[in-house]
Amino acid sequence: MRNLLFSLAIMMAFASCDNCIESPIIDRYYLIEVLADPGDGSGTFQAVESDKFIEFYSDGTVTSNGELCGMGIDSNSATSGTYSLDTYTISTSGCMDLNFAVTGDEVILDYPCFEPCRAKFLK
Repeated sequence: MRNLLFSLAIMMAFASCDNCIESPIIDRYYLIEVLADPGDGSGTFQAVESDKFIEFYSDGTVTSNGELCGMGIDSNSATSGTYSLDTYTISTSGCMDLNFAVTGDEVILDYPCFEPCRAKFLK
């Protein structure tokens, strides 16, 4: 009987989230650097002091305590959207889709600029 109950509990745990994403990206990442190239290709990431974060959830949603659509470092405007690991994009109602890359404990968001505009977040 104990084995049956344990087996049922395991099956219910797996069945409880049919649309959940299993991925190491699911976590909270804090803004640590931004890159805004001046137009000559010489831009590099610069450290910032910010409380801004971006958080990825297993249901495909993403939230931030700052603007997802802009490179600002302020953390006074909650925004949200969805993300895709098939296309590595974030979709929000406020702007074009944003591309992102994941490397180890870092997430880098690419903003739609003529020259590279990026924000680097760390777990």
